[in-house]
Amino acid sequence: MDIVTDRLTLHSLTPFEAQRIVNREHEPDDVWHADYPLDDELDPLRALAESGQSETVFTLYSVRINDGDVAVGGIGFFGPPDAEGLVEIGYGLVEAVRGRGLATEALRAAIRCALQNGAVQVKADTDLENYASQRVLVKAGFTEVSRSHKSVFYKLAFGRCRER
Repeated sequence: MDIVTDRLTLHSLTPFEAQRIVNREHEPDDVWHADYPLDDELDPLRALAESGQSETVFTLYSVRINDGDVAVGGIGFFGPPDAEGLVEIGYGLVEAVRGRGLATEALRAAIRCALQNGAVQVKADTDLENYASQRVLVKAGFTEVSRSHKSVFYKLAFGRCRER
């Protein structure tokens, strides 16, 4: 299932596609930015490839710009919601497309999908020095809940998700 916004398509990855991305094995129809995939996407992609799991909305997605269908990053869930309806999300875009609001657009779309499929809360974290990611989370309605010496932790309850 793909999630489509005004500027983006979040393409739901199959285990086979995840393995191809890890191996950087392009198919003729693939259009990948030169910096895709990001290094920190490789471990989650490997886990999806090894899982053999498909047909769930709580998976990994490539983030594609609709104009040209170029893959410029990834967004995804670290599994389905837990017993309390909490799901964790992560995302990243190649540097060349940052600063255009695309991460916020992708995050809001993924949040709507999670809400429609049983999640009631979303958590995320980012590096302490990653101010851009912190702004994206706040724009999407997340609230900071704690900090460590390395990370900032956020949570969103769906009553707080807002469109801008």
